[in-house]
Parts: sequence; C-alpha cells; structure tokens
Amino acid sequence: MNVVVMIPARLAATRLPNKPLVDIAGKPMVQWVYEKSLVSRADAVYIVTPDDDIAAAAHGFNAPVIMTSHAHQTGTDRLAEAVASLPESVDIIVNVQGDEPRITADAINSVIMPLLEDSELAMSTLACKLPDDRFDDPNTVKVVLKRNGDALYFSRAGIPFPRSVGTVAPLQHVGLYAYRRSFLSTFPTLERTPLEQTESLEQLRALEHGYRIRVVHTSHVPESVDTAEDLERVRALFSEE
Repeated sequence: MNVVVMIPARLAATRLPNKPLVDIAGKPMVQWVYEKSLVSRADAVYIVTPDDDIAAAAHGFNAPVIMTSHAHQTGTDRLAEAVASLPESVDIIVNVQGDEPRITADAINSVIMPLLEDSELAMSTLACKLPDDRFDDPNTVKVVLKRNGDALYFSRAGIPFPRSVGTVAPLQHVGLYAYRRSFLSTFPTLERTPLEQTESLEQLRALEHGYRIRVVHTSHVPESVDTAEDLERVRALFSEE
C-alpha cells in the first residue's frame, strides 16, 4: 500500500445532528462517501471516527474503521492520530470529508497525482471555477495560485479583487486534501498562525510555516451537507439519478 483514503466522521455536528448517518437514497451518507472513494486509485479506504455508532454503521457495510479520541478539534488532527496505525509503506493519505456524498473518484485521483509526481511536496488540494454569486460569500473559500500551481493564499474574502480587467478568474477552493505522511504527522504540532486564526482556515498554517500546497484544477463542484437544507438538496440530486 502506498495511497490510503481516510474519511473522518463524527456525530457531534451542531447544525445537522448525526450527520454522517443521515439517510440519502437508502444509505447512510458516510457509506456513499466510502463507496465512491473505493473506486479511486487509492489502495485502501478507512473511516476514522471517535463514535461507536458510526463504527457500527461502517461495519454494517464492511468498511474498515480506525477509532480515535473525541478530543480532536479538526479532521486533520483526527487523521494525524489514525495514521500511526497504518503500515509503514503508506506514504500518501487523502482526507475525504464524510459530508461529501457526491465526491468523485476523478477528484480523488486528481489530488493524489501531485504527491506521486513530486516527492518534495507536503500536500495538495483542488480548486474549481468560482460561481459569480459566491465571490463575496465568506462561507466559500477562495484561492489564488503561484505561476507553478502552488497556493499563494486562501481567503474567505473575494480574491483576487477585480480592480481592473484581468485574466485571472477567481477560484473556489475544494476542501479535498492529500498529505505526505510525514507532513500529516507534523502538522498538528505546528504552532497556530496569525492568518490561520484570522481567517479560521487551517491550511494557512501550512503556508505560514513555509510548506507548499499544490492546487489542481477540477470540474468537481463540492456538494457538502452541513444543514437540513443542504441535505434536502442532495437527496433531490440523488433521486434524479
């Protein structure tokens, strides 16, 4: 094994209780994420959780589970604990959010490739075209890139600001990450940084500490489920298929 997908999932969501286990088209949401991850190029897929109910559900559809502490504040922290239980041969870990039931194998494969191609790269992520109506939405994270495709900055603000007509189209960050194993173990030990705390975006911690994040363009538009309204919209999309 070289590449592993991990799906962090927990019940303690404030806006949508028991979120990973809500029913979508006859399956718990986390099962959709797991099954879509299985058809990617990853060598294995694990559900990572502190909750017995999620573990029981995962075992019901034959998904391997790694149990973690309840104390973690972020999914990245949860994965950093879980990675210690993986075989030493695993070098790349993909963090697929458990609230993305419409994730695609192509998106997962796209975020894996940069780390396979560049052994010096710490992590990678995705970006898609930003819808015009989300430019000023602070809940939609934007990213601007260096000329080599590495992230220059992530922000909740609209960037780049269109002071004059230019050629840089705004990009929406897609919160799918792949990490070098060594970096994933290091990341939680790094001191939280001023920009990270200002924007409440933990990926800025990596940039502020000097690590590179490669950003790959994708056609995949995230459909995360955070609220009851999101859930009904995604259920409708599945019913149309």
